[in-house]
Amino acid sequence: MSKYVNTVLGPVAAADLGKTLMHEHFFFGYPGFDGNPKYKKSFDELVTAGVEVANLAKKHGVQTIVDATPSDCGRNPEALAEISRQSGINIICSTGYYYEGEGAPAYFKFKAGLGTAEEELYEMFTNEIENGIGDTGIKPGVIKLGTSKDVITPYEEMFFKVAARVQQEQDIPIITHTQEGTMGPAQAELLVSLGANPKKIVIGHMDGNTDIRYQLETLKHGVYVGFDRLGIQGFVGAPMDKDRIVVLLGLINSGYANQLTLSHDTVNIWLGAPTIFPPALAELIKDWHIEHLFQNIIPQLKEYGIDSEKLEQILVENPRNIFNS
Repeated sequence: MSKYVNTVLGPVAAADLGKTLMHEHFFFGYPGFDGNPKYKKSFDELVTAGVEVANLAKKHGVQTIVDATPSDCGRNPEALAEISRQSGINIICSTGYYYEGEGAPAYFKFKAGLGTAEEELYEMFTNEIENGIGDTGIKPGVIKLGTSKDVITPYEEMFFKVAARVQQEQDIPIITHTQEGTMGPAQAELLVSLGANPKKIVIGHMDGNTDIRYQLETLKHGVYVGFDRLGIQGFVGAPMDKDRIVVLLGLINSGYANQLTLSHDTVNIWLGAPTIFPPALAELIKDWHIEHLFQNIIPQLKEYGIDSEKLEQILVENPRNIFNS
């Protein structure tokens, strides 16, 4: 029997999710983006751009997109719901917070000092999952977590503890952010040690590290690993796609296709003032868009002998199993 997944338009059977991108951002803003009202994006702007992106993904058979934007980085469930309504694509939104260095830690660090942060987080996660975000009635379908480069800070560990507790009670997947190819094995070990179900964990941005030993050290915990920054090259510590493909091929050919997910971590609208990349960087990330996997990466995988059955496993069966476990 298929379990049901909370999308922004209500429950959908996990069996009906279809081809799924497990880590994207329709819109994203670093905390502080809303300080200058001059650059506030209207609801219609967000929806129009989002529908365009969703329709591009649909051209390649995508039926579901997980929007990994956490609470402190411009999450907008009502805009996501309208994008889903107009495009016909399933969108799953997140509860959770970004990693300490680029999130908004002041509030919960203050509450941690008072000894009340963990219970407040537990109440917030639980209430959003059971009743919806604010007064929208829109329920998140995943918990988003993150860690810093080379360390899981005490602030970040607090979120991991709460997320593991909530996951056990709510049966909800956890997706993560790893920074610059570090802490994947540590994230997996910590969550599993806290009682989280490894079959409902995706350690994200694992393609930030091209050492296959790092991948295997994470996979041994039974979790999924996300090669989900495809198209980001030479930016935020990211390797080149050609090197990622070598590692991806190694993992698939070693029997790990059933523990992989693929996505881009695209930011389709940057909240705040216009984000302008220097020309050299803009050239490096020119393929960082929602079609890149289908236009460039999958054709290369096929050239190297990866068949449709393996791709179906990664893009359809694995996401379904993550939500259905």
